[in-house]
Amino acid sequence: MIELRTYVFLDSLQPQLASYMATASLGFLPVPGDSSLWIEVAPGMAVHRMSDIALKASNVRLGQQIVERAYGSMVVHHRDQSDVLEAGQKILNHLNTREFDRQKCVIMWNEIIRGVTADHATLINRDNRKGSMILPGQSMFIMETEPAGYIILAANEAEKAANVTLVEARAVGAYGRLLMCGKESDINEAARAATEALERLTCRGEA
Repeated sequence: MIELRTYVFLDSLQPQLASYMATASLGFLPVPGDSSLWIEVAPGMAVHRMSDIALKASNVRLGQQIVERAYGSMVVHHRDQSDVLEAGQKILNHLNTREFDRQKCVIMWNEIIRGVTADHATLINRDNRKGSMILPGQSMFIMETEPAGYIILAANEAEKAANVTLVEARAVGAYGRLLMCGKESDINEAARAATEALERLTCRGEA
């Protein structure tokens, strides 16, 4: 029995998120503007079958595949949205499920910290960061989701909505974690967009 934990389609990868994903990618690198599909399943080894189905279904490229202790995740991308959607539909057909039967997204933490101190900024910048640096005095938006993969949608929508800097978007493990920084007004807008995107996704899932 394969559990569909996360199914997230991104119509257009934003520049910072695409570059961030590329820093961790062991496969074919995404570029800004690509459509992307992030899938997380349990048990972890089942992700190999999902990748096989997606790659044989259309012209998508496999950007990342991770097998963890309990979960497996994969991300495919292509310039043409129809290729990505076709790959996703083939996976759903194989699982005999629908997109909205995926596990419900739960926002575990959602906060804005204003006027970050120099000590705090330095620690964040040294903490296994693959994105940009946060500067003292900036505001910081932090979010945590369960399952982890939903944080990718939050990051993409936040970057669409405001002029913010992506510091971290960790989408593997038990929880997904997002950290963005910028001017207070921009961070407020990014936080609003990210939260609303996940709330809309949850509402559609319950329909």
